[in-house]
Amino acid sequence: MPVSGRVAIVAGASGGIGSATVRAFLAQGTHVVLAAPQDALLDAIAREMQPFGERVLIVPADITRRADVDEVVARTLVRFGRIDVLANVAGIGSSPSFCDSTDDEIERVLAVNLLGAARLMHAVLPVMKAQRRGAIVNVGSVAGEAAVMGIYSASKFGLRGLSDSVRREVRSFGIGVTLVEPGFVRTPMNPGMNNLPGPEIVADAIVAAVERPRRSRIVPRSYGLAVFLVKTFPGVTDLVFGDARIQRRLNRDARAAREAIS
Repeated sequence: MPVSGRVAIVAGASGGIGSATVRAFLAQGTHVVLAAPQDALLDAIAREMQPFGERVLIVPADITRRADVDEVVARTLVRFGRIDVLANVAGIGSSPSFCDSTDDEIERVLAVNLLGAARLMHAVLPVMKAQRRGAIVNVGSVAGEAAVMGIYSASKFGLRGLSDSVRREVRSFGIGVTLVEPGFVRTPMNPGMNNLPGPEIVADAIVAAVERPRRSRIVPRSYGLAVFLVKTFPGVTDLVFGDARIQRRLNRDARAAREAIS
């Protein structure tokens, strides 16, 4: 499905990957609805989007609340009359150690990364089924293939399963469902890591997934080999990541950051 002239909802539009996705769609002539929490980041991208005029609709929303999700859909239909694309980009991270996570963190990660995406899909699918056309792109993670990041990995595993299930359910309606799985990219979620590719690499994959839907896209492509090895040799993965030294290195920076805040 060509994206020019289409209507796309981008959830998590004020984040690093989300804002890059908005720019990528606009560059292709798409009408874009920006859904994100009302904060300074949304205010900043709202100012940036002013030159695009009526092609942009900004809807402050907390995707963990169904009322907000329904408001995004309703306002999109009032402005544009249709919904062609949903890009589920919103996501938050967690401590690599599940044991280090608080109960509030566990609930929040699942509420945003899995349930928020599920609610948005549930809300737009009746519209897309009536149109008999549409594209949904969910942003997962290679951590949803290799379970090494605690509750974050669990949320992305869940999103992968949901994407597969919904893809099969709505295929006959002409709706594509693609899972884009980034590795480490340059975003506020990875502040201490240098020489990472920018969020534009994920945004470009999202646009490509609308134009040419497929089951999944791993970006950067170099992570594909790692994912293949993890799936093919799970026992080796258990040995490597079950090593106490590896676990200490995985959790060192996260624990240091928590101590600095407390």
